[in-house]
Amino acid sequence: MNLNGTGRVGALCWVAAAPIFLVASLVTGLRWREPTYSWAIHNISDLGNARCVIWDSSRPRYVCSPWHPLMNAATLATAVLLATGLLLTWRILGRGAVVRSAQTLLLLATGGYALAALYPADIDENLHVLGAFLIMGLGNVGLFLAGLAPRTTTLGRWRPLTLTAGFIALTGTVLFFAQQGVGIGVGGMERVAVLPFPLWACCLGVLLAETPAQVPAPVSVTDHNSMIGER
Repeated sequence: MNLNGTGRVGALCWVAAAPIFLVASLVTGLRWREPTYSWAIHNISDLGNARCVIWDSSRPRYVCSPWHPLMNAATLATAVLLATGLLLTWRILGRGAVVRSAQTLLLLATGGYALAALYPADIDENLHVLGAFLIMGLGNVGLFLAGLAPRTTTLGRWRPLTLTAGFIALTGTVLFFAQQGVGIGVGGMERVAVLPFPLWACCLGVLLAETPAQVPAPVSVTDHNSMIGER
């Protein structure tokens, strides 16, 4: 497989998405005071909440995120980068029902990131929950489905990586919605459900970016003479 310029830009978008999201999560969390932010206790969404309130009746906790605009901006940027990467690599990854279904579900997941960013949980909980469903529900199904892509496709070349990411993501999703922390806390389990997609996209972006550039086929002497004759 040779990668054209458009595909390379898409791959680089994928490479950038996860670091932006993770760095913003870390920096925003470090700005918390009384309480300090805990990746085991607090949800990712808590970083983007706009107000300081006691949040979540099922797991009450005080949420106060001074740098929530940074987290929401980074989450929106992640959505744009992941979606752009998908669209620019759409044809490169292969054809067929499995590949297209996986791509469509993953594209819907990028819309979930956008919803989560634009509608923090304490501003519009319904739209925020819809975004979470698109990410952890449809998106993780799409990621697992991508792992079933035929080996003859570009996507199928990295089946072990994709299947592993999809399995981890779906397992994390089931345990998170069941509110089971399994030693890492419910907040930690949410990250097991959310992070595999952007991390997988980052890894796949690196692998794609390392492929040779598409080189135009050389024109033979016969073809060159024919072109001259046609003039």
